[in-house]
Amino acid sequence: MPGRSGPGRGNLPLSSAKEPRLGASGAGASSSGPVGRLAPSPTGVLHLGNARSFLLAWLSIRQQGGRILLRIEDLDGPRVRQGATESAIEDLQWMGLDWDDEIRIQSHSRKRHDEAIDQLIDQGAAYPCVCTRKEIEEAASAPHEGDIPASETVYPGTCRQRWSNAEEARHASGKEPAIRLRIESGAVPFVDQFRGPESGDVVGDFVLRKRDGTPAYQLAVVVDDAADGITEVLRADDLIPSTPRQLLLYRLFGWDPPSFIHVPLITGPDGLRLAKRHGDTSLGHYRRQGISAAEVVGTLAHLCGLAAEGERWMPEDLIEQFALEKLSPNPTIWDGIRQSPGRH
Repeated sequence: MPGRSGPGRGNLPLSSAKEPRLGASGAGASSSGPVGRLAPSPTGVLHLGNARSFLLAWLSIRQQGGRILLRIEDLDGPRVRQGATESAIEDLQWMGLDWDDEIRIQSHSRKRHDEAIDQLIDQGAAYPCVCTRKEIEEAASAPHEGDIPASETVYPGTCRQRWSNAEEARHASGKEPAIRLRIESGAVPFVDQFRGPESGDVVGDFVLRKRDGTPAYQLAVVVDDAADGITEVLRADDLIPSTPRQLLLYRLFGWDPPSFIHVPLITGPDGLRLAKRHGDTSLGHYRRQGISAAEVVGTLAHLCGLAAEGERWMPEDLIEQFALEKLSPNPTIWDGIRQSPGRH
């Protein structure tokens, strides 16, 4: 596939460049057109679920003539695997997905994450919390209501009125505090560009910064998307519960949120989310088996309603025929690569 300008082809510099400035709208990118992003986490290898989401996100933005950025979301320190960043970049290139501008490394943006958290504390929208996980689980014994996942413990607000800043909490408790967002109303309605009107619960005062000082994902992704001028986020629908939290943060910062598109997950023939029980579905596995990128992309395109079964395609050849309306609203069932002569 022809290369585009920027580091999506050739050398692979990992950005430590100047951070985009956050303006009143939150947009840090200079482009006024559509901007999307690919955001792999280096906690494991890229698999077909990731690949399908990245392919669709790329096609949607490229069809609009927009820009794609690549961000490595590496804040989950203990789970980050050595070499996973380089592997993800190689897999994306093998698939034929490119990007514009330098590669972003999320952990390089800690300064702006911390500044954003300080802003929320100054607004009275966030507060320090020294509660341990065990203390929270013991205190939050009331049953969950509404659409709050039963697996998620709702913070009972123990530290809500105790201290106004982290230094006070640290001095009084002798513990390093986390920072939580003060939630006044749980339900956040929004319109998903694929699913239509949605409404989700924020699920209590969630963490913005962990006790070890690491920014939480929800905070970091909003700050980074705003700084990069991201206008569209396309991802799998298992991340819908994150959307109300992220929209609430956009509202508190006074930034324009991107459009959100949540597409159905890929499942195995048993209807369960694609996982190790369904065998090795990593892109590296298919490469080692001698299966071409065109066969993998062609199979994903078929599952998304963009191509006939068994055809071989590369992403750039799918741009013109991409349409969200062609996707099924039901989970996509994966039952293997279709290998047959076809388009190269």
